[in-house]
Amino acid sequence: MSSQHAVIVGGSSGIGLATARHLMALGLAVTIAGRSEPRLQAARQALGGDVSAVVIDAADGGSVQRAFAQIGTFDHLVLALGSSRGLGPFATIDPADMRLGFEEKVFPHFACAQAAMPHLRKDGSIVFVAAVSAHAAVPGTSGIGAANAAVAALVPTLAAELRPLRVNGVSPGLVDTPWWDFLPQEQKTTLFAQYVARTPVGRIGRPEDVAQAIAFLICSDFMDGVVIVCDGGLRLAA
Repeated sequence: MSSQHAVIVGGSSGIGLATARHLMALGLAVTIAGRSEPRLQAARQALGGDVSAVVIDAADGGSVQRAFAQIGTFDHLVLALGSSRGLGPFATIDPADMRLGFEEKVFPHFACAQAAMPHLRKDGSIVFVAAVSAHAAVPGTSGIGAANAAVAALVPTLAAELRPLRVNGVSPGLVDTPWWDFLPQEQKTTLFAQYVARTPVGRIGRPEDVAQAIAFLICSDFMDGVVIVCDGGLRLAA
């Protein structure tokens, strides 16, 4: 893998940053991309080594096109874009908030994958990062689950359409990343404790757990059209 190059959109924190670190350890050249220049530079310092960074606003088509033109040719694309929109009881969820979830998650995944095609090695790979809410029946996640399910649904269709390019996905469960920073610390701690009690492995996920799954999908050229649910068994207790 030492001659290969991976681009990680959403690579400045959380799962994307852990994936960058893991792939670098495997010998891949890595480019991280995200909206915030300061966060990208902080991520570069945290990673050490020779890692490139490109500013990209995945919700802006022009920014996406310019970023991939700047990056040039590469072998693997990881799309680790998140959104916290669409949470709450079905009866009271605001459709506008759910729509924002699609604008922050689904459309950027679609647009980045589409814009990357002229630059991506024809027999390389794409890994979409969805979430366990696409698969588990957890009350209060109908909106966000619909967005993640839309991302996961891209995987088999694109795997069939874009071959020999391999297209896979990972759906993480509850993982301790900055995604949860929208919650007050006390509420976050309580929520995590509740899910630890329900999850068969008995712990919260780490970004490195998901990074290992992503790396497996990149490195194994016999994996295509699958979505790995990396949730510690949480969906079994949902």
